[in-house]
Parts: sequence; structure tokens; C-alpha cells
Amino acid sequence: MKIRYLGHSSFLITSGAGVAVVTDPYAPEVGFKMPKVSADIVTVSHRHYDHDNVKAVDGSPVILEKEPQLSICGIDIRSVGCFHDDAGGKKRGENRIFKFRIDGINVCHLGDLGEPCSDGLIEKIKPVDVLMIPVGGNYTIDARTAKEYVEKLLPKVVIPMHYRVSGGKVDIEGVDGFLKLFSGVIIEIPEKSEIELSASDLGGEQRIKVLRRA
Repeated sequence: MKIRYLGHSSFLITSGAGVAVVTDPYAPEVGFKMPKVSADIVTVSHRHYDHDNVKAVDGSPVILEKEPQLSICGIDIRSVGCFHDDAGGKKRGENRIFKFRIDGINVCHLGDLGEPCSDGLIEKIKPVDVLMIPVGGNYTIDARTAKEYVEKLLPKVVIPMHYRVSGGKVDIEGVDGFLKLFSGVIIEIPEKSEIELSASDLGGEQRIKVLRRA
């Protein structure tokens, strides 16, 4: 399985069989443009401009927003409803978490998760091998709450997303505040925007991978 970071909360996940999934494609108003990519499946965590720009994705993808459980092209997909804020959705509405079972790996994309960490939500999300988690705060959980989710979900690979970068126009914090909370955890910053993982890579210690935007 390959994971390519497209920026903001968007990833291109490609299975060993070549099936492509794009998460939360964004509009250029975030401060930079989506790379040109094609997909078989696009997931949308919620209908905000920085997460639902499906027209930016080439091909004729299946668009998933609220489907609870299904299988497409050999990929098992499950979604979990939650809130975009810490007030039961009264501020920013609902958010959808998507889980993918790809090449024997459980991948979880938390979207714009905003609600506090609770045992009930954790049980709905588990198990997780690779976790894509927002860390920039303001519109989502902040760095400290993100750390709580990591500690309870215990993924082998953590990929932060939805944080401020150079040129970005969304009012959120950078990734450094999140990283500073993890003393003793392996933090890797690959030179490229894409990594490749197999089930056999998931042994050993937890790793945080800060991917470069494509």
C-alpha cells in the first residue's frame, strides 16, 4: 500500500492492486492547489470547502459521504459518525471518520474530528494500524487532544494532518506543538510525500511520520 500526502487533510491511498482512494480533497482557498490525481473512490468527511472539492479529482470515482459499511474494489470501508466540534455539533455540525482495510492494514482517517476523546468513540474506531489525525486545533481537536486519541487508539503509524504550513490560509496551528508532546516516540520526516507500507512493517515501536505535501 502506498500513501501520498496531498496536503491539508487529503491523501491518495493506493492498494497493491492499484485501487486508488482520495480523502477530503480541498479547494484552492486553503492557500495552495490540490495536485492532479485520479481515484476510484473519494471520501468526504463533511461538506466544507477545504474537504469536499471532489471535482478536483480525475476519473469517475465513487463518492462516499455517509455510507456506514461497504466493500468496493476489494477495499472494505466503514464510516463512523462524530462531531466537528466539542459542543455536540452545535458549532460546526457533524464529521465522518472513514476506516479502510487495505492490503491487511487498518487505515483510519479522522476527518475534521472536533469532539473530546471518549471511550465510546474509541471503541467504534478500533482497531487502527495507520492513523491520519488532525492536530492544528481551532476547527478540530488540538495537539493535546490528538495525543489522547493516539494514546488510546495505539496505532503503529501516526500521520498528522490539518495543520498550518507555509502559504496556508486556514487559521490553525502548525505541527510542532503536536510533535513536542511525544518524547521518546520515533518521529520521521521523509524527504518525499509518499510512503509505502506493508503489514509486515507494522511491528516494533510506534512511529510518527510527518509527510511533505505533494
